[in-house]
Amino acid sequence: MHSVLSGFLPIWTITAFGWAAGRFNVLGDHAQQVLGRFAFTFAMPSLLFLTMSRSRPGVLAQPGVAVFALSLLAVFAAGLLASRRLFGRKKAEQAIGAMAASYVNSANLGIPVAVHVLHDTSFIVAAALFQMLFITPLILILIELDVRRDAGRRWPRMLQLPVRNPVVGASAAGVAVAALGPHLPAEVTSPLQILGGAAVPAALFALGMSLNGRATPDPAGRTERSVLVTLKTAVQPLLAYVLGRWVFGLGGHEMFAVVLCAALPTAQNAFIFAAEYRLDTELPRDTVLLTTLLSMVSLSLIAVLLG
Repeated sequence: MHSVLSGFLPIWTITAFGWAAGRFNVLGDHAQQVLGRFAFTFAMPSLLFLTMSRSRPGVLAQPGVAVFALSLLAVFAAGLLASRRLFGRKKAEQAIGAMAASYVNSANLGIPVAVHVLHDTSFIVAAALFQMLFITPLILILIELDVRRDAGRRWPRMLQLPVRNPVVGASAAGVAVAALGPHLPAEVTSPLQILGGAAVPAALFALGMSLNGRATPDPAGRTERSVLVTLKTAVQPLLAYVLGRWVFGLGGHEMFAVVLCAALPTAQNAFIFAAEYRLDTELPRDTVLLTTLLSMVSLSLIAVLLG
């Protein structure tokens, strides 16, 4: 339990600082929007570029990653369907709802948990690579298809997405560097390292500031949150276990890593993406907070049962 708590402590501390700054208006009226835009436009792309450029896409070719990918895609589809059929969300917000139900916090929580609980970061890095290469572009394309309604320009804009969107563009550039293998000099990586180090604190700080305007959702809103939180904290790890054990024949430490990773809470990227595209931020914000709180229990339980 202590090893899991040590991974959560920085998240709650920075989020609490953000709440206090918003509560007492320390940074001004527009600080939340500015921090969110900074994270999306500069800090997150820097982090993604460096991560991708140092990655080895070959690590994706392993059974555990396939199990994680299938469980994530299945829950993503379920979240998309629920947002559409049950809650009548528009298409862009359906993508945010699906992201909130399935996209795991593989960086600022996944890596500390992997270090303290798994004593090995190789699987969490592979899972993060899958999300960055495949799920992030999918989410942004779904959002863009709804936000950019000009049918004549829609597909040209899709093709331009790596150029127009800093998150996709930085990821694509990082993959290109990893594939081609050039050695990047310190003069290039040092500024990006500094900017990338600000991605998680800025996102969490903006998330904390947003809590000051939190309103109590109506019954339909509470039901929607309950569905997404259940998908993330219960269905996704259970599905990973079923697929891992009875379809892929996993066991031991590999099974433990897959299920633990699938049980990680929703990444704060869902809130940042919603804020960037001026969509409803209350749903992803609440889902991030609730899944982070509940996963303290679920991750500890998984560690006891499988670890």
